[in-house]
Amino acid sequence: MSTPLSKRPYDIVIFGATGYTGFLTAKYLSQCNERKKLSWALAGRSPSKLEEAKRKLTEANPGVGTNNIGIINADINDAKSLRSMAEQCHVIITTVGPYLHYGETLVKACIEAETHYVDLTGEPEFVDAIAHYYDEVAEKKRIKIVNSCGFDSIPHDLGALFTVNAINQLIGKDHAEKESISIEGFVRAGGTFSGGTWHSAITQFSRIRSFYEKKKHWDQAKKRSQSTPQRRVGTTPMRIQYKKEFGRWACPLPTIDPQVVRRSARARSNYGPNFKYGHFALVKELPTVLAGLAGISSLVALSQVSLTRNLLLKIKAPGDGPTDAEREKGWFSVKMLGKARDLMVWTEISGGDPGYGETAKMLAESALCLAFDQELSPKTYGVITPAVAMGEPLIGRLENAGIKFQITS
Repeated sequence: MSTPLSKRPYDIVIFGATGYTGFLTAKYLSQCNERKKLSWALAGRSPSKLEEAKRKLTEANPGVGTNNIGIINADINDAKSLRSMAEQCHVIITTVGPYLHYGETLVKACIEAETHYVDLTGEPEFVDAIAHYYDEVAEKKRIKIVNSCGFDSIPHDLGALFTVNAINQLIGKDHAEKESISIEGFVRAGGTFSGGTWHSAITQFSRIRSFYEKKKHWDQAKKRSQSTPQRRVGTTPMRIQYKKEFGRWACPLPTIDPQVVRRSARARSNYGPNFKYGHFALVKELPTVLAGLAGISSLVALSQVSLTRNLLLKIKAPGDGPTDAEREKGWFSVKMLGKARDLMVWTEISGGDPGYGETAKMLAESALCLAFDQELSPKTYGVITPAVAMGEPLIGRLENAGIKFQITS
């Protein structure tokens, strides 16, 4: 039996708090609006490093939001310590990746402890596996296991929800949820990536063949288990195209984001009976598009062989990340075109450094939403997306935190 929520000492625990993104997330929590009422802890396998992280937070914010920070010793290879950690809080944030290697054990611990979970994974295989094996039990226990709560995939998932709501407002309440909707997202960003992101990407590339074999099996099992047909959800035409409105080339972007958006569309009726989504990167010059495609293809090929895969992994250490100055220069913009009948709406979601500064903000605000906004959030449980788990309350939080969601035309 899990520890009752009323007896748990912490609202939120950050597992991996001494890592690059984990510490940025801790720094954000130490400065957030709820810092005075928030009870939280830093968790990891090195108590000395955790104490050092707490000291740095205290020096940066003397007397504000740090006196109530606890320290929890937990090791990803020790399931008992993970269960103990999960039983001490309402919500776990984990930044420990690659999640294919280090995620499942913690998900199991959170479900057993009846503790909500958020991560920042962009790894499709991990997300599909967790949904396949743990969605039903998490739903029965009324637990929210929420993947992809960073730049993968908050701006795109919540951006699509924001755009759907704008379209439905134009349609009017008598026809909302009855009309087919299509959305295309166009992404531009400037920033650098960390060693953790690099390791996750190479790991995912190396497993791409086995992933698609597993995914086919999981999708077939899902279809057999469904007692009622779901709404139709698909993609808009995915091809390289020149977009006059941007003066740039739109290239299909093979990230986890469209997968997440489509999962939200299947779960929420306001996306309409027939929903399509397309996901693109905007690039100024066509040769840049072709060079990028060639580069990704090369990485996929090299990651299939253990020797070259290990050499690729040595390029960046898991704890490496951009400097403060590099993060200050970072930015992102996701423009979305939504259509229904003869109606059209443009929206934009924008912010600062996508991979780390804003990702830490998104991750922290997701956990805060689960900890404090349950009465306002959708009453949906299981292995679910940010739009399904938190939806509009999280959009409001992110707007208050400086991420812009706006209708542009």
